[in-house]
Amino acid sequence: MSRMDVSNRSLARAVRAAAAAALAAAVITWAPANMHADKPSAALAKYDKPLEVAIGKALAYLAKNQQPDGSFKCPMPGNTAVTSVCVMAFLAKGHTPGAGPYGKVIERGIDHVLKCQHANGLLVSERGKSHGPMYSHGTSTLMLSEVSGMVDSERQARIDKALSKALRLILVAQKIKKHPPHAGGWRYQNTSGDSDISCTGWQLMALRSARNNGAPVPKEAIEEAVKYVLGLRCPDGGFGYSSPGSPGIARTGTALLCLELCGKHGDPVTKQAGDWIIKHLPLGNGGGFLYYALYYCSQGMFQLGGDYWQRWAGEMYEMMIKRQRPDGSWPQGGGSEAPAGPCYSTAMGVLAMSVSYRQLPIYQR
Repeated sequence: MSRMDVSNRSLARAVRAAAAAALAAAVITWAPANMHADKPSAALAKYDKPLEVAIGKALAYLAKNQQPDGSFKCPMPGNTAVTSVCVMAFLAKGHTPGAGPYGKVIERGIDHVLKCQHANGLLVSERGKSHGPMYSHGTSTLMLSEVSGMVDSERQARIDKALSKALRLILVAQKIKKHPPHAGGWRYQNTSGDSDISCTGWQLMALRSARNNGAPVPKEAIEEAVKYVLGLRCPDGGFGYSSPGSPGIARTGTALLCLELCGKHGDPVTKQAGDWIIKHLPLGNGGGFLYYALYYCSQGMFQLGGDYWQRWAGEMYEMMIKRQRPDGSWPQGGGSEAPAGPCYSTAMGVLAMSVSYRQLPIYQR
């Protein structure tokens, strides 16, 4: 197992400057794979073989569309968020860095994200061109945390250094002075004075992953983020974007997963969110955020388990198997997801469909 060699003193200096708590040395303690998924019901068992085929074709498509610099083909060249979800798609099926048919693909993706880090810790490739660099930053920090402990010593050392800076930036950004309804969350910029559920979801998952690894991410940071998410809850059980209104499937799925993984597992609030999602099927209601909704709702409903997962998974599998194109990709999303391209939609599709494999540590029950 590799160690996250993080300097207590350097982090303490950053904490004093930003009024955030330090991150210290962390030892990765999980096993690289966990195949003990729950036995599916008869209704879901029929998808076992089609899922294997669909995910296999999707990963082959992603590998073919990796660019020479390690990123993946995207209308926004070199986008670190797209690269990071593609890397996590391979991990979600049990592939590991440096081994097997996709080992080098994963390593090149990791290296691309590491090369894109700025001096302040921000993990973005085209910082000046993005209206919301914290999306890329949170997603990429999560990916680096998930692969930490799976790589060779030289690459691990680079990940340790990058994660230290990346996590510090997230903690500092959370401490920016904000109006009370926005306190505890994150927004487009690391200097933003407001928050939204989407950016908050990625940052919170990154912090939760790092804390799971053993890094002493301040408990207060998780608690403040959870409090912010709960403040977005609508009277009907759904969740809003930046205020408790206009709930949507993608927004509710994001909140559900955040709460399930951060101390609210099985809470009435999460069950009501699951009920809201079921009530608002079919999945086409994801609108301009279909793949985003698929990703978060699949992870969240799997955490709830039982009938929530059975009802969600049956419809999700059916839709995704039918929508997959002959080349293994899924069509690019509509609306706000369209600029991310088919590598993004394909990677998010794999992450949604492979949740029951339990390969990514952050999403294990």
